[in-house]
Amino acid sequence: MPLAIAFGSASEFSHGDALKAALAEFISVLIFVFAGEGSGMAFNKLTDNASTTPAGLVAAALAHAFALFVAVSVGANISGGHVNPAVTFGAFIGGHITLVRSVLYWIAQLLGSVVACLLLKLSTGGSTTSAFSLSSGVGAWNAVVLEIVMTFGLVYTVYATAVDPKKGNVGIVAPIAIGFIVGANILAGGAFDGASMNPAVSFGPAVVSWSWDNHWVYWLGPFVGSAIAAIVYSVLFISPSTHEQLPTAEF
Repeated sequence: MPLAIAFGSASEFSHGDALKAALAEFISVLIFVFAGEGSGMAFNKLTDNASTTPAGLVAAALAHAFALFVAVSVGANISGGHVNPAVTFGAFIGGHITLVRSVLYWIAQLLGSVVACLLLKLSTGGSTTSAFSLSSGVGAWNAVVLEIVMTFGLVYTVYATAVDPKKGNVGIVAPIAIGFIVGANILAGGAFDGASMNPAVSFGPAVVSWSWDNHWVYWLGPFVGSAIAAIVYSVLFISPSTHEQLPTAEF
């Protein structure tokens, strides 16, 4: 089907439903980042800042998978439960959200991540909120490709379980599948670049720790991967006879 990108109008910035949806995204991202980033800080506390171990990677994957399942679930009926600027971008590319509402979501998502990291720093007595970084031997463009592939898998899953009009009554399956793919990707890519797949997750720790080395990787990769997934799924799998604009309450 042809892509139908919608830009919206400036009036959306003050529309009650759009502002409520943005607030829901703020809260969902705060919940997700607080648990995900907090699990890493707890691991560092328990191991006296030792190097990450396989057990630590598994713990991070589980924490992010569980927290994302909850964050998507609690926001689904209000904002669609994007919890990720890259997911919002993919929805925009597919014509399921306007550019104006996307901007509102992006602002809310980034603020949610920053507030979560500030709360973690405050509540842990000043512990470091570590910014995402590349492991030894991993170049910036290696990480970009990794982020593209992982985010493609994430957004493709979102389209298949939450966006596609043919999805049927999947109910709780979508948040579970979305949480699972993020957890699995952390197991695959966490040892190389942290496996962000989410610019907001990378942004909050970078702001609070004021560490911006290779930060652009965690924007370029997820946005490219998201766009590819949105285009592939929309063009190949959502037929013109079944496609319909999804209301915000559904996505």
